[in-house]
Amino acid sequence: MKTKLAALLPDLAPWHSSRDFRLLWVQGLITYLGSVMALIALPLQIKELTGSPLAVGAMGAVELVPLVVFGLYGGALADAVDRRKVIVLTEAGLGVLAVILLVNAMLPQPMLWPLYLVAAAVAALAGLQRPALDSLLARIVPHDQLAAAAALNALRWQIGAIAGPALAGLVVAYAGNVPAYATTVVGFAVSVLLCRRLSPVPPIEHAAKPSWRGIVEGARYAWSKPVLLGTYAIDLAAMFFAFPNTIFPFLADELDADWALGLMYAAGAVGSLVVSLTSGWVSRTQRHGLLVVFGATAWGLAIAAAGWMSQIWLVLLCLALAGAGDMLSGLGRSTIWNQTIPDRLRGRLAGIEVLSYSVGPQLGQVRAGVTAGWTGARPAFWTGGLACVATVGLLTLALPRLLSYDARTDPDAEAHRRAQQDEPPPTPTRETVPQEDH
Repeated sequence: MKTKLAALLPDLAPWHSSRDFRLLWVQGLITYLGSVMALIALPLQIKELTGSPLAVGAMGAVELVPLVVFGLYGGALADAVDRRKVIVLTEAGLGVLAVILLVNAMLPQPMLWPLYLVAAAVAALAGLQRPALDSLLARIVPHDQLAAAAALNALRWQIGAIAGPALAGLVVAYAGNVPAYATTVVGFAVSVLLCRRLSPVPPIEHAAKPSWRGIVEGARYAWSKPVLLGTYAIDLAAMFFAFPNTIFPFLADELDADWALGLMYAAGAVGSLVVSLTSGWVSRTQRHGLLVVFGATAWGLAIAAAGWMSQIWLVLLCLALAGAGDMLSGLGRSTIWNQTIPDRLRGRLAGIEVLSYSVGPQLGQVRAGVTAGWTGARPAFWTGGLACVATVGLLTLALPRLLSYDARTDPDAEAHRRAQQDEPPPTPTRETVPQEDH
């Protein structure tokens, strides 16, 4: 019994084998605990200034263009320069933006336009940073530990996502926006100090300078790989149709449960945490595409169920189940990305990954805000959840290779493993020559 329980516990091999992984893990936790204060305070401040769900949802529209443009460029940049420098500079820039929010909140009459300006600038810096950050994992963690590393990174996020929103909700409710933004500033300052201790991560030899041609090359590669295309499309659809966070304040009002707002933000992370704490089996799983499809479907069903519930504790339970589904999907996506993408394209493909998991929520905020303005918060939940399930089903039928992905037989996964271990490629045979992707 003890052996079976131990097999479910998270695999700590990446933590023990990589100093840089440990630094990034701690840095990410501190950054999240600090920035989540602003993530909750910002939409609440817009709500207080305008009283409009559409105004809150408009944050997604403001963030969309900077995220797309700088996310794609950030991917090309990550392939061409030292990724550590990109991470340090963008983290410092995010700290400066947190200072702007703090100063604005300290004014006798806080202004609305700086909130949208900062939201757009945060999206731009995040777009620049995320490809460098995400493409770093496969450089600092051995190939056979990538799934375990993804689970540990998820665990880090969940710790912050549970403690952060619950604490932030209390801070904003009882102390106001100023202490929340001040905490964000401190978090970024500590994060920059930790990032400076990372080992340099120079580009590969003869790496091309960032260019539109390089970005197009990455996009063509992604388009030619049905497995990668499926991970991007399913995540984008799930977040567009069923990302309801921006209307949590309005759902809390409808349910007369303002006290539970912080818990609503944290509930999804609770479900994710349960999956991560029992994620030992992920290291032994090879069918990661199945995780993507099953997890995204569970996410949509749970979000729809949350919209049907009229009791707050049932809503929180549904949000926790949604978080568990999203975590399963996320583990599958992250492992496929890290196992199959060649290092020369990793930054540019990470830029596309940023769009898949970031543009979806931004557009989802707009969709949720518009729908809630027309129909109320609860219908915005269940209509989006059902649309998510239907779209995931159609995408799975259109891209069947995602569902059949197996890390033991996939030629791209085998090529990545050999490249990381500096092994010569196998002699081509009828069985080993990969078939052309269509």
